[in-house]
Amino acid sequence: MKLYSKRQLLVRTAAAGITAAAISALICAAVIKNSHGTENPQQTETAQSSGSVTETQEAVPQKKEAELQTNSPVLQVINNSSDYTQDEIQNISVYEKCNEAVVNITTKVMDYNWFYEPELKDSGSGSGSIIDKRGYVVTNVHVVKNATLITISLADGTSYEGKVVGLDESSDIAVLKFDPPQNVELKTISFGDSENLRVGQNVIAIGNPFALERTMTTGIISGLGRPIQSAKNVIIRNMIQTDAAINPGNSGGPLLDSKGRMIGINTMIYSTSGSSSGVGFAIPASTARRVVSDLLTYGRVNRGEMKLSLIQNTPRIASFAGYKISSGMIINSVEKNSLAEKAGLQGGTMAVQYGTYNPQIIYLGGDIITEIDGISISKLADYYSALEDKVPGDKVTVTVYRKGRYEKITVTLESPKNSSEA
Repeated sequence: MKLYSKRQLLVRTAAAGITAAAISALICAAVIKNSHGTENPQQTETAQSSGSVTETQEAVPQKKEAELQTNSPVLQVINNSSDYTQDEIQNISVYEKCNEAVVNITTKVMDYNWFYEPELKDSGSGSGSIIDKRGYVVTNVHVVKNATLITISLADGTSYEGKVVGLDESSDIAVLKFDPPQNVELKTISFGDSENLRVGQNVIAIGNPFALERTMTTGIISGLGRPIQSAKNVIIRNMIQTDAAINPGNSGGPLLDSKGRMIGINTMIYSTSGSSSGVGFAIPASTARRVVSDLLTYGRVNRGEMKLSLIQNTPRIASFAGYKISSGMIINSVEKNSLAEKAGLQGGTMAVQYGTYNPQIIYLGGDIITEIDGISISKLADYYSALEDKVPGDKVTVTVYRKGRYEKITVTLESPKNSSEA
């Protein structure tokens, strides 16, 4: 066996490395040559002619934006009031003018916990309109009825305790009062004209549906003069029907015309789900203006009335008493020396015990009221509705069924304060 010195081993190892490197270089050169042979001739010529890019540099592609093929400028942004439609400008103007005069009303009622300890619990919420800079707010009776604590929240986030000035359940209108600081000037909404409204007219509703404060919805007047029953013995006549979205929380808020005038008070909806179905109703401003004036002046509505006590006619009563009609309101009694008695209305004379669990004495044989000023009277709600807009001193034509025939009698209405309630 041949022996090598340390120096010889180093020389031989270096020689082998140089030989391997040379072989690798030859193989790489062959591969590069083949790849150049497959390049596009046009690309080769371009690269040779330009001479501005060295062999060690790589070309960086330029980033391009996506091009949209449209007939208008790409993603145009509205930044000028002239870009709004006339309807949009009107809506914006009304909202900016009126939204700060719309308040959020929340109520609490007194209740008892498991330990029979009294405590306040949330009752509900609604909307209202500031109608006077002194802090007077108009809303619906059903928003604040039976409330122990009423809180009125303004657009600036401040809240005040509200007090009831007056309620009128016959029209579902209530007036509240809160006391703003002396240095605060409240925005107000003025009443408009509801007598000359037209179906198809644009309207705007602002309120607090689902506690979303000062929400605006738009629509048109869908109908006029709708009689709607709001409670057991309350029918509100001449309601405004609208398709503007009205939802829980909108009650008591304003229905506005395109000038920002309150033409109605949003009151109720017709819906099977409890949410807006495009059929909402508002109390007309003509009714609200009259009722609010009386509530501010007297604390109640000074409504004209006839001094009568009435009984609902039914088929059972008609059969017993021998009446040929089974609807209308039977006059149980007429207050002595009242204008109704002087006009000739007659009460019953035949005493009868009526009722099973809570029997009472009623008097049959008197007149049955079937119409007042041409409005059909079939139940007590109709009677109150017919007199809702009447004042003391007004004359009404009452149609009564008496002894098998109908008679018309003119009656002058009087104030409730002139005598005790019948």
